[in-house]
Amino acid sequence: MSEWLVTTDWLASHLGDAKLAVLDCSWYLPDSGKQAIDDFRRSHIPSARFIDLSAVSDPDSPYVNMLPSAELWASEIGRLGIDNETTVVIYDAGYVSARLWWMFRVFGHDKVRILDGGFRKWVAEGRPVEAGDAKETAPAAFEATLQAGRVVNVDEVRVALDSGVAVVDARTAARFDGTEGSGYPGVASGHMPNAINTPWAKFFDPANNFAFVDAEAAAKVFADAGVDITGSVITTCGSGVTASILGFMIERAGNENWKLYDGSWHEWGQREDTPKLSDAAPKA
Repeated sequence: MSEWLVTTDWLASHLGDAKLAVLDCSWYLPDSGKQAIDDFRRSHIPSARFIDLSAVSDPDSPYVNMLPSAELWASEIGRLGIDNETTVVIYDAGYVSARLWWMFRVFGHDKVRILDGGFRKWVAEGRPVEAGDAKETAPAAFEATLQAGRVVNVDEVRVALDSGVAVVDARTAARFDGTEGSGYPGVASGHMPNAINTPWAKFFDPANNFAFVDAEAAAKVFADAGVDITGSVITTCGSGVTASILGFMIERAGNENWKLYDGSWHEWGQREDTPKLSDAAPKA
């Protein structure tokens, strides 16, 4: 085990540990027409539990995937049998694990790791899987305390964009440029003035079953995009999910001074009082 990551070998040798919880956090964009729980029921890592991103997001916000209250988070995490002494290993088959890693840490739980390469690497290596629903787990008491200084709001992003703070957008170039749909019904694509596009997929290695690239390679991705990750950085994306990947890689590269814009484009793109660019031309 290294800081924030575990290998498939490590997890295979620790499955069944009393104070270890394995969480499948797979998730799809709303316009995909898919439900990740169906994938879980078809195949998952033995002893894994399923965590639904929607169930641990603010149910009252007009914007998707927003951080919930500490009370809601504690209730849902405790329901999964996780307490504050549990080491949590998160995986998925795509790009969501970093979001859950970030959420655990925002609520004060640093005993959290991501399975490097996720479910794709696990399956590619021929490791065992299970089908069906997760096994029943006795609920536990989890205490959640929101940590200050990890999240920024729309007004703080406005200031950052005008003051030279690096605001880095994890979406694909097509969504950033406005030539492809946002992934959210009713929300046009485009980007914030002065934001820098650094697509999240560049931080995964397809030649290694989509494990994360190392810290040196991540630093080069940012440098090639013109992002200075040595100072204060704000990450953003479509709805705060892949923005967590950027933060994860910034932190692995040695800088903990980053914050996530939780509303991301789902908020910015819908507000009438926020400037937007599409195809490099101003848009009302």
